[in-house]
Amino acid sequence: MKRILVTGGAGFVGSHLCERLLKEGNEVICLDNYFTGSKRNIEHLMDHHFFELVRHDIINPYMVEVDEIYNLACPASPIHYQYNPIKTVKTSVMGAINMLGLAKRVGAKILQASTSEVYGNPSVHPQPESYWGNVNPIGLRSCYDEGKRCAETLFMDYHNQNKVNIKIIRIFNTYGPRMHPQDGRVVSNFIVQALKGKDITIFGDGTQTRSFQYVDDLIEGMTRMMNSRDGFIGPVNIGNPDEFTMLELAELVLELTNSSSKIIHLPLPQDDPLQRQPDISLAKKELNGWKPTINLRTGLASTISYFDELLKIENY
Repeated sequence: MKRILVTGGAGFVGSHLCERLLKEGNEVICLDNYFTGSKRNIEHLMDHHFFELVRHDIINPYMVEVDEIYNLACPASPIHYQYNPIKTVKTSVMGAINMLGLAKRVGAKILQASTSEVYGNPSVHPQPESYWGNVNPIGLRSCYDEGKRCAETLFMDYHNQNKVNIKIIRIFNTYGPRMHPQDGRVVSNFIVQALKGKDITIFGDGTQTRSFQYVDDLIEGMTRMMNSRDGFIGPVNIGNPDEFTMLELAELVLELTNSSSKIIHLPLPQDDPLQRQPDISLAKKELNGWKPTINLRTGLASTISYFDELLKIENY
């Protein structure tokens, strides 16, 4: 049994990770300040003998004896991370410093949940880990993009200077049950709009593409990375290389929800990437052949079922 700290553990991805780690027989400490996380996401774990929930913000130091740390704490949707951009930068940078300091003190292995946003609006397609990115450092999205880029720098510096055992993954668009219905991300937006019979809003002409990864595939890649061979620190892309346009996604959501919603178009937000697709050859090589196994239709059906039940009990 390992003692594992998950920051952002009550969030969408964090709650699935906590669940997986407990099933594998570990003791899990879930740290969250509930800015975007919710107790609803982990309430089914509350009676588990080896699960501990702590309300804490990682911009403040936290002391605990652990074997591993998964650093997931940071709002990940544009609506939430732009709501308080200074806080977003603090969470990415000061949070990384505090968690790396903890890992250094107790000798823990630490994984950074970085993001495909470090590539910005890419001029290389698909994006390999060797690509340095095309990021606007003063744009609306820069609090998140640059915060995550700086966090990667800190992880590398703590590894090189202090020999901290680090792992870095870059997460591409992920969806699934427990997404926040008002997080502003395209999958949750389309599903909630379709279930409510409202217009489905596509920004731009709908030809921009994304690669959508179901959350179970991400958790599998994340845990494989934490347990990967010594000396392999990443960064490594964890995402689905299957590429879809916004129009294709909207039409599939309409089909699966049997909705009568209409598709409308709005102006494209500032610095919104036109293409995003991971090169996952490194993950396949280093993570025991990891690749996504859940197709978009199957994953969307599960996510739609979750939102359908949620909307019946909550007024979103």
